[in-house]
Amino acid sequence: SFATIRYVSKTGSSTPPFTSWETASDSIQKCVNICVDGDTIIIGNGVYKENLLIQTQLHIIGTSMDSTIIDGTGLSNIAVYIKATSFVENLSIMGKGYGPSISVITMQARNAKVINCRISNGAAGIGTRDRSFVENNIFTNLKTGINSSGLGSYDSIYIANNLFIIKNGTDCGFVISNGRRFFIHNNVVLCTNPSGSGYGIEIDAVQSAVITNNLITNFKDGMLYDDSTPRDSSYLANNIFGNSWFRYSWGGSVNIHLGTRTRLLNNILYNNGCGIEVQSWQATYDYNLFYKNLVDYRGEVTAGPNTVYADPMFVREKLPTIFMDHDFHLQMHSPGIDAGNPSILDVDGSRSDIGMYGGPLGEIYEYLNLSPKVPRGLTAKVDSGYIKLKWEKNTESDFSHYKLYCGKTAGFPMDTTTLLAVLTDTSYNDTQPTEPVTLYYKLTGVDTEKNESDPTAEVKVTITDVKGEETVTTDYALYQNYPNPFNGETKIPYMLKDRGRVKIKIYDIKGELVKVVTDEEQESGYHEVNFSGSQLQGTNQGVDELASGIYLYRIEVIGEGGIPRYIDVKKMIMLK
Repeated sequence: SFATIRYVSKTGSSTPPFTSWETASDSIQKCVNICVDGDTIIIGNGVYKENLLIQTQLHIIGTSMDSTIIDGTGLSNIAVYIKATSFVENLSIMGKGYGPSISVITMQARNAKVINCRISNGAAGIGTRDRSFVENNIFTNLKTGINSSGLGSYDSIYIANNLFIIKNGTDCGFVISNGRRFFIHNNVVLCTNPSGSGYGIEIDAVQSAVITNNLITNFKDGMLYDDSTPRDSSYLANNIFGNSWFRYSWGGSVNIHLGTRTRLLNNILYNNGCGIEVQSWQATYDYNLFYKNLVDYRGEVTAGPNTVYADPMFVREKLPTIFMDHDFHLQMHSPGIDAGNPSILDVDGSRSDIGMYGGPLGEIYEYLNLSPKVPRGLTAKVDSGYIKLKWEKNTESDFSHYKLYCGKTAGFPMDTTTLLAVLTDTSYNDTQPTEPVTLYYKLTGVDTEKNESDPTAEVKVTITDVKGEETVTTDYALYQNYPNPFNGETKIPYMLKDRGRVKIKIYDIKGELVKVVTDEEQESGYHEVNFSGSQLQGTNQGVDELASGIYLYRIEVIGEGGIPRYIDVKKMIMLK
């Protein structure tokens, strides 16, 4: 017999053998039941309230993952059960719910594939224990994206080009154990609520795992590798592990408990409580780049001789969110370019870059020659006959110098007539005028290619009389807290244009009040307040200490007559 194309639609007559849109089946399972090996089923747009049991070798194609929906909410524990070598693609598949033993898709057939699907609403997105392919999918609203665990050994599993959005910090991107070979490539594994005990990837007792070109971010641990057997040979190369908040024992962005032949090469570990935690002295790690971690290493670990400690110079360094507005490609002059293991080559044949776009499975792309970051923390203070300005140091490897500008009107042009100084230091003392005057300062950064950054916000200094009485003001601004992430205590800086009542409140990620940091009248100028996770308020009242995670801090300034003058909100990360 020959393979047949059959159709499922909400508008067909549901007349077997369902070989046209006009006679399309009104049920996917009804169509599956009459198929033979090699048939193709094309599904039209609509919501199909049913579960599927696939015991024939089929190719099942939805019109779109956004509009062709299999809704298994409240039905059986498995929404789609694949028991024959089949391809499932272009569908949105919803499971029963979050209860135990609930899997949206179960794959128990060699060489089955799930491609270009949106998978949601279950304890596990996909459960698989045989050679299978999971590619180009979006996983959301799940406790675990992929669960490939159980007793015994099974064949290769390929997990590539998927997006995992994990909303609960106690959940995991995927859990893998007791298998033969795993290939995990070019996935984004993102937790949107980084608290609890979850892992981006958890691996135990596998024969081999090749983990390359992934972004794993915002978990307690980016990756846990725990293996008591001598057969492990995990290879982690050209990944980015970031924003993992756990700092203390048995926790790190990459956490290797007992893996004896694990190799970590060409990875970037940034903004973590701990970069690498190693309990096995036999693990190999070198050619990795560390940046902004509270602790780079812990345990049985000695830094490799080719380790890089520097700003990787991402194109857009932002905390990854569901909006995907970060960009971790490397800029021109990044210290990660051509700095990887020389035995690993990039796609173009050159020495590999460090990071998720390097290596033989990475990308060829243009290194952008961007301007430096805007200098941070410009402040001014009048003291001992000087206007003393200071700011934080830029970290780009190609950074050259700062340009400090000064004018007498707000919004003054930055040109040679207003250029006050060219500096490599992070402070400058300007002589205080001897007569009343208002001055405005702003600062830019310049790199070795002569790219100049955008300017800082203007800092306004008003000298009110010859005795040196002064005010230092700018427009209203709420700055990033520092340090961030923080453990125990952090400072929240802000600027007031005019006198007003200032309220600064801390909220958890659910919007519940944590603490009122300040609520008082304050004069114009630069201010800082300290926040520590103690003496909590609201629904957290009586809690001894703040849990790790993302928090929001909000400023509200009320001016004369009770009129709101300024409101802003920023995020900060508490690490323990």
